[in-house]
Amino acid sequence: MPKAQLKQIAQRVIAEEAEAILKLSERINDDFADAVEVILKSERRLIVTGIGKSANIATKIVATLNSTGTPSVFMHAADAIHGDLGIIQPGDIVMCISKSGNTPEIKVLIPIVKSMGNKLIANVGNVESFLAKNADFVLNSSVDKEACPNNLAPTSSTTAQLVMGDALAVALQEMRGFTDQDFAKYHPGGALGKQLYLRVEDLCIHNQVPKVSPEAGIREILLEISEKRLGATAVIDNDNIVGIITDGDIRRTMQNHSDVSRLIAKDIMGKGPKTINAETLAVEALHLMKEKNITQLLVEKNHQYFGVIHLHDILREGIL
Repeated sequence: MPKAQLKQIAQRVIAEEAEAILKLSERINDDFADAVEVILKSERRLIVTGIGKSANIATKIVATLNSTGTPSVFMHAADAIHGDLGIIQPGDIVMCISKSGNTPEIKVLIPIVKSMGNKLIANVGNVESFLAKNADFVLNSSVDKEACPNNLAPTSSTTAQLVMGDALAVALQEMRGFTDQDFAKYHPGGALGKQLYLRVEDLCIHNQVPKVSPEAGIREILLEISEKRLGATAVIDNDNIVGIITDGDIRRTMQNHSDVSRLIAKDIMGKGPKTINAETLAVEALHLMKEKNITQLLVEKNHQYFGVIHLHDILREGIL
């Protein structure tokens, strides 16, 4: 098959799914708002269930809900009617995801959920289905057709289910006033979380603290940069930062002077070096390094020289 034809297939699928999602916005109604309010008022969990491809979508929605402040649990619809119903506790809200809303497992599960007194939300592609007619709130995720050429494989429909779940999660997040700091609390091990909580001090505190006086000779400067292994040293006068000398400064000095033996730190240093506060987020240090095209920043704490943060310190944490 020609590459041009393959690209056309991909473009068609993307266009058809995009159209399905745009139409989804027209189906947001009072049931959506009421479902958000019920979940917000609940002191229990949201149990999300489904079968087949809808179950796969349910697991992702649960992950998004949990990471944005809504305690949620996945329950497979088939497993539920074979012993896992104990997952549902009094006060829990159940959201069932299905395209048809009429699968055998759902027809068994839904009456049980209703008999237990739990509120039921349907994220469903058929508003005339058994699931929709028995739900307390209906989130209409119907699509005109699948992106599959045979209109069979769940494609546009599962995308619609996922987007409806994301809309629910984000609405809940905003209503809870869920902040970036809350997000970091739930993502302490990932790069996203580190961008929101890891500070300059957390990284540079493990580094040695290179410094020389303005009168230091070239040998002392070289030893300090080499021993502290940060590619630079601060120049400190009366506890104040007056300059920085990088290994690049040393190389340029040696290229431009035939005799460097008489040079001292104040002859070589870059004046007015870029500094950053120890309490600043590490990701902001990264942005500053990129902006200024540098690999080190001198760190200050309580208006005193505290150390050096290197680009590699940040990259090692996976912050990009």
